[in-house]
Amino acid sequence: MPERRLGATTTVATRDADPGAPPERVLTVTGPGEVTVREEPAEPLRPGTFRVRTLYSGISTGTELSYVKGSNPYLNTGWDADLALFEPGEPVAPYPVTRLGYMEVGQVTRSRTPAVAEGTIGAMAYGHRTGYLADPLVDRFVPMPPELDPMLGVFVAHMGPICVNGLLHAAADLYGPAVRSVGDGVRGRRVAVTGAGVVGLLTGLLARHHGAASVVVVDPTPGRRAVAAALGLEPLDPGDGDPAVLLKTRWAHAPGDRGADVVFQCRGQASALRLALRLLRPQATVIDLAFYQSGAEEVRLGEEFHHNGLGLRCAQIGRVPRGLAPAWDRERLSGETLALLRAYGDLVARHLVSAVVPFDEGPALLADLAARRRQETQVVLAC
Repeated sequence: MPERRLGATTTVATRDADPGAPPERVLTVTGPGEVTVREEPAEPLRPGTFRVRTLYSGISTGTELSYVKGSNPYLNTGWDADLALFEPGEPVAPYPVTRLGYMEVGQVTRSRTPAVAEGTIGAMAYGHRTGYLADPLVDRFVPMPPELDPMLGVFVAHMGPICVNGLLHAAADLYGPAVRSVGDGVRGRRVAVTGAGVVGLLTGLLARHHGAASVVVVDPTPGRRAVAAALGLEPLDPGDGDPAVLLKTRWAHAPGDRGADVVFQCRGQASALRLALRLLRPQATVIDLAFYQSGAEEVRLGEEFHHNGLGLRCAQIGRVPRGLAPAWDRERLSGETLALLRAYGDLVARHLVSAVVPFDEGPALLADLAARRRQETQVVLAC
């Protein structure tokens, strides 16, 4: 079968097909700027497994585009899991990257396990592909409540938990392992969010949902600020003046103690991290959810970070705060995401999802996003 780029079909894999199951199409990055759709036979259904047909697959414009651009460190260096260090050596995930994406919604078409019933729609994280053979002992499957739009499931298995984990880190910064609610770090507090991408907007919405006194979202893009406003958050244009001066003038705690109680840094730019530090009141903490693909040379640690005794905490989904893992597993993070969507699902579907495109247009879409020929908030591939 001929190779197909930017929406075409590539060569077929040689695994034995499962009789009756259609071939699966898989988005694959074969090199910088090169995205294809690869067709392969479906894996045989085995006892204890179940098959899902993909309904929707959300695109992450941070992590995924780093593979398309060639800027992800996993492409170029080794990773020692024991030492938790990047080191010279064989790349962790060289090209071709065949598992791209983590925001899927699928419907169970066949099941040979009592754990998952046929017909159930659930959120998963298995990459951009039209079908998947899952093992409930390995793969997370979060059933979607019938009252929610199934498309909202793109946020449930992984993206939403990323943002919930950010709030959990803010709570642990105050209360350590005594945290009881994900809102403990924002309730009644003044919150700033730098970056109005999907992570920033969902994080800001979570802070609002959990009782923050104020939630200000700082972003230079007018369209993203408009989405923030539509979600009930206060947008702030950094081009209108120094946001640090504005918010520190507005948010006074005591003489010499002004600024945000907590800042969620959600934009992968060094300038955004520098701004996040400047927005904080003394001895407060930036909760950092961003991915700095080019490093952070613009961050000036000799200024506000040093003089105001600030903290910087990276909150990535691989770990909840120390001591909280027994109570805050991934299922609970997904549960908090579902609670948010029950409260604001209509707003999220209307304003955060900016485009829904056919699956086979995924390669062209990723190429356009990586080259900045197209700007979107949350794009969803429909199968």
